Amino acid sequence: MSSLIAATRFSVLDRSRVREGYGEARALRDTVRLAVRVERLGFHRFWVSEHHGVPGVAGSAPTVLAAAVAAATRSIRVGTGGVMLPNHRSYVVAEQFGVLESLFPGRIDMGLGRSVGFTDGVRRALGRGKDDADDFAGQLAELLGWFRGDSPTQAAERRRRIPLRAVAGDGRAHARPAEGLRVPAFVLATGEGADIAAGAGLPLVIGDIRGRERMLRAIDRYRQAFRPSPWAAEPYVVVSGTVAVAATEEAAYRLLIPEAWSGAHSRTHGTFPPLPPAEAALDRPMTDRERELYASALQGHVHGTEEQVADALEELIKDSGAQEVLVTTSTHDRVALLDSYTRLARIAGLTPGRTS
Repeated sequence: MSSLIAATRFSVLDRSRVREGYGEARALRDTVRLAVRVERLGFHRFWVSEHHGVPGVAGSAPTVLAAAVAAATRSIRVGTGGVMLPNHRSYVVAEQFGVLESLFPGRIDMGLGRSVGFTDGVRRALGRGKDDADDFAGQLAELLGWFRGDSPTQAAERRRRIPLRAVAGDGRAHARPAEGLRVPAFVLATGEGADIAAGAGLPLVIGDIRGRERMLRAIDRYRQAFRPSPWAAEPYVVVSGTVAVAATEEAAYRLLIPEAWSGAHSRTHGTFPPLPPAEAALDRPMTDRERELYASALQGHVHGTEEQVADALEELIKDSGAQEVLVTTSTHDRVALLDSYTRLARIAGLTPGRTS
């Protein structure tokens, strides 16, 4: 094992993908089961995601699911990858993470993203529009302020003519039990978000390993512009992407097929279907456009035998200088998925039963 890989943390993000033949409830339970297994393998974190109104993704309430994961595990860090801040009031997000941190002290991460609802209908249901993501930096500052004990909405309460004494005894709003807690916060980004993370002095989670050059440019900007904060004294980079490991390169490649097919289908039909078995996906007819999208979706991921993946990860870590790799792999075969994580733990030199 290389010294670079040995010095790097490895974590897991699970998106609670629905599989053909199984329902959404099973997808959520599978997420919790996977968390228990990867904790035993020694991974550092386990994060869950937020998707609204997507047929093939069950994880719509990440803080609720994170609570279930934290309750089922003992030592692994648990968090969100992430809560999409434009979809929520920062005050409520602070309260939710305050509750999580109070119940599971020292184990909770607050991963935050800037995406809004997937479709116009979902955005209307959330009471949000596309432009709500434009003030992500302001929303982020407001959220962090609630943990510091600031009251960024006091003026807004006055404008709405809510008596301040009804909000809190000292005339200010307080986010209980978040105020005074220090929940580690991360910014999820692909490009512009890296600049926001730098300005806020927060760790960066960048999920763009397939666009390697663009990712590296964003990381460089982040490091150059980083301003130390109470949340992070220096830059911290987490690179995120799909990693599939198997006994053979072909077997690892097959792990990628269900997600690639589902992605191609969503781009041409407007719906994100449950993941099919690899064999079923290969047997289904595709239009020329679907085949083009499918082929593109299979490119750029880290996959192969343990030796091949170790070489690819060493190159990725060397190029990016990342301190952590967040793996987000989805496939229909849960047994093969767990085998992939087991092999990855071996590559990374993780200690079974002990999180890093």
